[in-house]
Amino acid sequence: MTAEERRGEAHRPLTRRAAAPRALAALALAALAAGCSAPAPGPAPAPDPEQGPEGPDRTAELLVQVTSVHEETGMTLLEGPTFAPDGGLLVVDVTAPPEKPKVLRVDTGSGEVSPVFSGGDGVYTSAQFGPRDDRLYLTDFLNGRIDSITPDGEDHTTFFSGDVDGAPMHPDDLAFDEAGNMYVSDSTGFSGPAWEARGRVVRIDGETAEATVLAEDLPAPNGISFNEDFTALWVGQYAANRIDHYLLGEGGTTVESSHAAVYFDGGTSRIDSIAVDADGNLYQAVHGQPRVFVYSSTGEHLATVGVPDDAAGGLDTATNVAIAPGTTDAYMTVSGEDGGFVYTFDALAEGIRQSNGG
Repeated sequence: MTAEERRGEAHRPLTRRAAAPRALAALALAALAAGCSAPAPGPAPAPDPEQGPEGPDRTAELLVQVTSVHEETGMTLLEGPTFAPDGGLLVVDVTAPPEKPKVLRVDTGSGEVSPVFSGGDGVYTSAQFGPRDDRLYLTDFLNGRIDSITPDGEDHTTFFSGDVDGAPMHPDDLAFDEAGNMYVSDSTGFSGPAWEARGRVVRIDGETAEATVLAEDLPAPNGISFNEDFTALWVGQYAANRIDHYLLGEGGTTVESSHAAVYFDGGTSRIDSIAVDADGNLYQAVHGQPRVFVYSSTGEHLATVGVPDDAAGGLDTATNVAIAPGTTDAYMTVSGEDGGFVYTFDALAEGIRQSNGG
């Protein structure tokens, strides 16, 4: 079958302070290890094909089904879409059981899917290529590590592990600055009450792997991305359904100021990963809806991107977006009881590093 045929079918920034899922998916794996299972979310309501809750809709087209629900974990959850140096689209399967592919490659032309990396105990929730070495960096939510592999899935190594300021980390998403330093959302507290805010934003030096806490006492931060000129971070607070704006100091080692920038009225759904295009627009993915909401940098709701009406019943989460660099070809990872899929749509502006993984 050709690809065309498939298509038809309240924060607290710190000063200088040094320090040495998806959330639900990781919880499901932890429950599995303990001998119990997590309840599967119910199907999301079908989006209105003409009008979203806040603005005009765009309907994405199916590119390919990448995974099916795993018998061992009772679910599949695609995340971390990112384009490799050779142009291939890589995604991670958060709930892949041991020895099953955790990183997969999607040929966006033919729709062919192939495994890249399998094995190990990692529960990977995001992926992005580092500007220093063109290796793929993976956040291991369950084990508190940052691992890396070559674009072909070889030479699996751990770049960072261990506590940060004496506390374990649950790294969810990541973003690289232009020098190759890593900014990570620590979603600690994701399964608890929002008022017990224990999450952090952590900067990891790209050369020494030294970790520094930039902000703490956060309601389970999830999505994290630089703005279009790398002067600030957008941070999505999973347990507050809020996107914050952090203006960074010189060298990106401190937060100079911060404020709540966008509030998301998601009901039982929650905000997930964030991508930013060349015009500075934010693509906010949602856990609990098969939709992506697009906002301007001043908070204006510009568009809602959803799956076709006849597919929405078996899909409940759109986790992330990647826009092919230098184009407006956008790809969103969508999952649910029907499996894990990649859908495609036209972005509002061209893709840059900030819309290519994380």
